Amino acid sequence: MAHSKAGILAFEDGTVFRGRAFGAAATNVGEACFNTSMTGYQEILTDPSYFSQIVTMTAVQIGNYGINPQDVESDGPKVKGFVVREVSPVTSNWRSNQSVQDYLAAAGIPGVEGVDTRAITKKLRVTGALNACISTEDISDKEAVERAKNFGGLLGVDFVKEVSAKKAYHWDPEQLQSTPFTVKGTQLHEAARSAERYKIAALDFGAKYSIYRKLQHHGFDVHVFPATVSADEIREFAPDGVFLSNGPGDPSAVPYAHKTVKRLIEHYPTFGICLGHQIITHALGAATFKLKFGHRGGNQPVKNLETGKVSITAQNHGFASTREELEKAGAIVTEVNLNDNTVEGLRLKDRPVFSVQYHPEAAPGPNDADPLFVDFYKMVAAQ
Repeated sequence: MAHSKAGILAFEDGTVFRGRAFGAAATNVGEACFNTSMTGYQEILTDPSYFSQIVTMTAVQIGNYGINPQDVESDGPKVKGFVVREVSPVTSNWRSNQSVQDYLAAAGIPGVEGVDTRAITKKLRVTGALNACISTEDISDKEAVERAKNFGGLLGVDFVKEVSAKKAYHWDPEQLQSTPFTVKGTQLHEAARSAERYKIAALDFGAKYSIYRKLQHHGFDVHVFPATVSADEIREFAPDGVFLSNGPGDPSAVPYAHKTVKRLIEHYPTFGICLGHQIITHALGAATFKLKFGHRGGNQPVKNLETGKVSITAQNHGFASTREELEKAGAIVTEVNLNDNTVEGLRLKDRPVFSVQYHPEAAPGPNDADPLFVDFYKMVAAQ
C-alpha cells in the first residue's frame, strides 16, 4: 500500500523530487525514462526491456484496474523503480487480484507518487537520459544524488543475460496461451487456415510473453532458446525459421548474439523485434547509437517507405540503428519514425530476413502491425 512516509527520486545532475512512497521499502539505481502510454502499466512493469530502468508514467493516475496473473509479460516486475503522479487508492476490475502497491511491495520494488511527472518528463526530454536513484527508505538528498552518479549506466553493459531464459524450452505446447490461428473471421491469410504449423527457434534476449502468443496465434510452434545459444545448436534443432526477441540494454554489448545471428540469417527466414532488430543491424556490420531520451509509449507513428502506410505503434527502446551503415551493408530501410526519422524497420535484398524496431504484439493500433506476423508465416512457408 501507499505509505505516509516520503519517497525520493534523485538525478545524477543533482535534481531531486520528493513525493510519497509506495511499493517496497528499498533503494535502487538505474536509468530514468518515461512512458507515454495511458494504460498497460502491468505490461510495462513486467517487460524485461525495462530491466535496469526507473520508469515514470505520464498518465496522471495509475493502478485503477489493478494487477492480474494473465497479463504479465514475464515472470515478474523487471523495472528498478516506478514513478507516478497518483496511485489509485481503489482497484476495480473483475480480473484483478492485487493492487499495484502490493504487487511492487511483494517484488521488492520501490515506487514514488505525488511528484510532478510532467516536470520529470520535460527534464528528460531536454537534458536526455539521466541516471537516477529511487528510494522509499530514510535517505538524504545528497546520498541519493551520489548513488545516482555512481550508477554505471547502460552503455557497454550486457543486461540480456540477466533476463534471458536459462535453458531451452517449448512455449505452451498445449497451445492454451493464444486463440487458435484458424479462427474464422480473423485477418489471417488463407494459407494459415490450412493449419500447417511451422517450428521456429525464438532467441530470448528478454522476450515479452505476448510475442510468443502472437507467433503461436499466427501459425508457429515456438521453441525458446537462451540468448547465449550457438548457431550450431540452432542448426541441430533444424527450425523452419528464427525469431529474435526484444530485450534490455545496449545492443552493441552482446557480441555473442551478433555472431550467432550473422550465421543464422544465412540459412533461415528470420524476423526480429526491437533488440532483435538491432542485433540484425550489428550482424550486418552496421552500428547502433543511443537516442537522447528514447521512444517509450503506445502512440509512436511509423511510416512504411515501401507502401506509404502509417501505423500507430508501441515502442520501448533507447537505441536506434544507423541508417547509412545499414544501407551500405545491403539492407533496405523499410520504415521510419515520423517524429525523428530514425530507422524502424529493415529487410535484406537477397535473403528472407526482416525486422522492426517497434512492438507489433502490443497492439495500440490495435492491429496495425498484425500483417508482420502474417508476412513471417508466408516467408517461412515459401522456403
